Amino acid sequence: MKLASPKPPRPRSPPEGGGPVIVIDTREQDPLPIAGLPSVRGTLVSGDYSIVGAEELFAVERKSIADLVACCTGDNRARFERELHRLRGFEFARLLIVGSAEDLAAGRYRSAIPPASVLASLAAWEVRYRVPVVFAPSVSEAVPYVESWALWFARDRIKTAEAIAAPIRP
Repeated sequence: MKLASPKPPRPRSPPEGGGPVIVIDTREQDPLPIAGLPSVRGTLVSGDYSIVGAEELFAVERKSIADLVACCTGDNRARFERELHRLRGFEFARLLIVGSAEDLAAGRYRSAIPPASVLASLAAWEVRYRVPVVFAPSVSEAVPYVESWALWFARDRIKTAEAIAAPIRP
């Protein structure tokens, strides 16, 4: 699990055309205030945030600490694990926890589930589903992660496409 730094690195220049457009899932009740890139609302099969044209390649699943803790038991756990299983097929997938790892470890949430159980579930899911977990202590610190990941992903795909399209020279 990775603790968020205040500001993730961004590419020096956005991809040609101004960069990707973020898709925010219509079921996201309180979406992150994406401001550094254009965004649209849309229905995503997996994740809460994606990129127009890469909805089956790029996904960020966002959880608050309260949501995460709720995903650790019963039917919620089974549903969430199905979501994580779907993310295994994505080229880029992240589980973005809005809240601090310290608050989680200290049990600063409303549930009888011990912090050690929640942290163990996160560690197991990270390995089992190959979805890295990133903590961002606040919404304002979470937004740059989604934007930065989208920019890097789009930039990398554009470079790959340009390399494929380049004429082959002897």
